[in-house]
Formats: sequence, C-alpha cells, structure tokens
Amino acid sequence: MATRSFRTEAVVLRSLRLGEADRILHVASLEHGRLGAVAKGVRKTKSKFGARLEPLSHVDLELHRGRGDLHTVTGVELLHSHHRSREDGYRLDVGLVAAEAMLRLFPEEEDPHPKAFQALTRFLDLLDDLPRPVDADGTRIAGARPALEPLVLSLQLKLLWVAGYLPHLGSCAECGAAGPLHSFSTRAGGAVCQRHAEGAITLSPDGLAGMEGLLRRPLAEAGGVGLTARGSRDCLAVITASYEFNGGFRLRTVASA
Repeated sequence: MATRSFRTEAVVLRSLRLGEADRILHVASLEHGRLGAVAKGVRKTKSKFGARLEPLSHVDLELHRGRGDLHTVTGVELLHSHHRSREDGYRLDVGLVAAEAMLRLFPEEEDPHPKAFQALTRFLDLLDDLPRPVDADGTRIAGARPALEPLVLSLQLKLLWVAGYLPHLGSCAECGAAGPLHSFSTRAGGAVCQRHAEGAITLSPDGLAGMEGLLRRPLAEAGGVGLTARGSRDCLAVITASYEFNGGFRLRTVASA
C-alpha cells in the first residue's frame, strides 16, 4: 500500500485562520506544484510549527495526504525564514504581490512548475536585501509603490513566460512589422504597430524597452534595467491586462501596493 506521507520543498504563499488554533496554508512546492494543507494548532503559543509557516517562508514540509483537497502538516524544517522581508512593510508588500501572482497563475494542484518555483525562491532571496525607497532621514519616499518595484515586475514577466504567456515584443504581434511599436495587444499577445493599435494599451518607448530588459536580464539585475516611472507603469499595465485576459483575474495585492 502506497504511503500517504511525503516531503516536499515549498514556499508558503498564503495563510488563513481556521477555527481557534489552526491555519489553512496555500503553498507552492517544487515537486508537487500548488498544495493546500492544514497546520493544526499553529496559533497556540506553544506550537513548534507556527513561526516556521509564515507567508514567504521557504520550508521543507512533511505532509500527510488527506482524502479531500487539504493535506495535514506533520513536520516542517525552516530553510529560509525571510524574516527581513516580513518585518519591513515595503519589502513585505512587494513579496505579497509575488506570492499572489504565483498563487493565481498556477492554480492547479499537483501540477509542478519547477522553473516558476526556482524563480520564486531566487526572488525571495533577493527581496531580503532589496534597498528600501527612503529619504536621507529614513522616511519612505512618498509615492513609492511596491507594485512598481522592478524586482517584482521582472518576476511576474518571467512567471507569465513559464505559464505560456510570454509577451511578443520584437516585432508587431499582428503583422510582423519591425516597428515602430506603439501599443500592447493582449489579444495578440504582444506589442503592435500603429496600424493594429486599436483597443490596445498605449506603450511608451520606456515601457517597451523596460519589458525587454526585464525579460532578458536575470532577476538579480532587474534594478539595473533603468526603468523610468512611466516605463514601470506601462510594465504593470501590461502584466495586469495579461492576467485579466489569459486568466480572468486581477491581483488584489497590486491594488493595495
């Protein structure tokens, strides 16, 4: 008889209260894709699991396979706590955008996406050391939006790529013309020339160059792409529209970040 217990490397994406002491976890795992699990008693002060299962935690989980959609956490080893990200408001907001993107783009349970998982863990490692947008006196710069942070824009473009929605940027996605390219069409899946721009998202040259740079460079170099404020907004607009067109969803964390 096959064992009902298994171990997997995972990242906690979301944690929801259940009853008086338990939590429901949504995790992305390396070998098994997205999983749901119940962590029993973790909200009790003496729980040995609670502090290890916070959102953004990178862990090695031992799970007992349940009869329904939820497994049960029976053991957990902390690989990377990422407490530096959770304890800083700006970094936490950036991280939660990434976690929701992973959750919504790859909703099928037991369907592994190792490249997406590896990108997420690399993102979290970089997030811990992400410079905070602050003035000389340590005050957060007014208008600095976590959702426009180059690191999280880069991750989302790469996750779209892994999910099969790589934006076509080198030529017009409708007719193949080399350019100039003025807009982004979610229906065509890429940038388009002026002749096919009706109903598409207007793109600035900074936005197009920014997306190309973020897709071409590794996550660690996202900050060196040189995104302007307009370019960042254009990238976010394309990502948001791609989510809505291809998956029928919008990220709630983006609205609050």
